[in-house]
Amino acid sequence: MSQDIFVVVEHLRGQVADISYVMLAAAGELSKGIGGNVVAVLLGNKAEGLAGSLAADQVLYLDHSALADFTSDAYQKALTGLISEKQPRAVLFGNTSIGADVASGLSIKLGLPLVSSCRSFSADGKFVSQICGGKIMAEGDLPSPTALVTMSPGGYKPEAGQSAQAPALTKLEVAGLDALRVKLANYIEPEAGDVDISKETLLIAVGRGIQQQDNITLAEDLAQALGGVVCGSRPVIDQGWLATSRLVGKSGKHVKPKVYLALGISGAPEHSEAITDSDIIIAINTDPKAPIFDFAKYGAETDLFDLVEVLTEKVKAAKG
Repeated sequence: MSQDIFVVVEHLRGQVADISYVMLAAAGELSKGIGGNVVAVLLGNKAEGLAGSLAADQVLYLDHSALADFTSDAYQKALTGLISEKQPRAVLFGNTSIGADVASGLSIKLGLPLVSSCRSFSADGKFVSQICGGKIMAEGDLPSPTALVTMSPGGYKPEAGQSAQAPALTKLEVAGLDALRVKLANYIEPEAGDVDISKETLLIAVGRGIQQQDNITLAEDLAQALGGVVCGSRPVIDQGWLATSRLVGKSGKHVKPKVYLALGISGAPEHSEAITDSDIIIAINTDPKAPIFDFAKYGAETDLFDLVEVLTEKVKAAKG
């Protein structure tokens, strides 16, 4: 077994996902505590160009036509042999639909322990995971011999996992991918929304605390006064109160506005991981222990219904 830390690079349609850079930053921090090299594991087909910006000591590139697009079946088969042969100290995956799918399957196939929802690593190599909707931080030693870890964003900036100098790349051939149970037929793009919230500079986000659809107008009035756009967390979208294009979170959009005003949002990891790159986060919530207060720059422990209308009036008055 080596002390190397493997990072399984997540990418889609020619773009490296931000979570991959977060994982590389985390791996760099972990390597300082336990030693070993940071090894990026890139799966794809004719995708060598994606390795150029990865902050890693080495890139292992697994090339096969079956890896041109993601399928859990192909990724698991390709990684099973690699992990068994190299026996790294840890393998990092994104705490995403892709990463969780692959990591959980490999944990069963290889009989390896899985640490989920990891946010950061301490100097002595311990992991810190955010669990129970973000309300509890759990710390522990990385299990042996090889720990599979799903990483959540928030603990490291993506920029810390990027490099201007391309790392050394080793191309590996992959066998056993000709008889897969699942193959990607094609992508079905979602219909274009009325706005692209990922490009907006000011967002008013509503969560479960908005209570009912009619109350969305309170947020819309405030957004209009401020020159922003309304978006929402999963409970609001699932109710059909806002279009799917307005969803912020793991299964929605990752946003980077200058100001993110969260109304009645608890800040569970699946939502918070998509807003941590915002310049300023302002949280309004009646629960003083809501996780969103942990990373908001400003916050008010109050009922949004006591504040939003007054705030809208004040903004309109200030504008004259």
